[in-house]
Amino acid sequence: MTDAKRPRGNKLSEPEAIERAKQGDAEAFEFLYNLHKRRVYSLCLRMTGNTASAEDLTQEAFLQLFRKISTFRGESAFSTWLHRMAVNVVLMQLRKKNLPVVPIDETTEGEEEGTIRKELGAPDERLAGSIDRLQLQRAVDELPPGYRTIFVLHDVEGYEHNEIATMVGCSIGNSKSQLHKARIKLRDLLRVNRAEKAGKR
Repeated sequence: MTDAKRPRGNKLSEPEAIERAKQGDAEAFEFLYNLHKRRVYSLCLRMTGNTASAEDLTQEAFLQLFRKISTFRGESAFSTWLHRMAVNVVLMQLRKKNLPVVPIDETTEGEEEGTIRKELGAPDERLAGSIDRLQLQRAVDELPPGYRTIFVLHDVEGYEHNEIATMVGCSIGNSKSQLHKARIKLRDLLRVNRAEKAGKR
């Protein structure tokens, strides 16, 4: 792993930074923040679909890290431990905001349709992958919060259903069912987006 980049000319490794941060070394903590902030932010953004919330939750995750770094025992990779802490911070916030896991039968229509960008000129094959990723991200953002949480945790972050059930506070069956419904809803959203695009040509 080449994650342990050097901060400002001094050769501090991630394990050294962790040990120093446990002793209250602010510079070591800043090094860990700079090393991991992008990944934590992108996780928060995927789970919330909102840039302002993602920024707030990233700060909250690092505040938690500051408070709890002394409890890190090295039984798993530091990035894995921090990642799980960030997931918990996001889930706590979703619960506080009264955005519970969506009940199995509930279907929520996407709010407003996202603005469709007009394409000028011939399609550029090199951009096709990026455009597909943007469309997928927009569709994920349109999922109801409960569906989006399960989808991101399972299909993007790679957690198993038993882990998700524990983190979210639902049954394994409920997690599986919501993932299934999230995938169906995603397919529908992507189909609608494609149809709208085709209609605008």
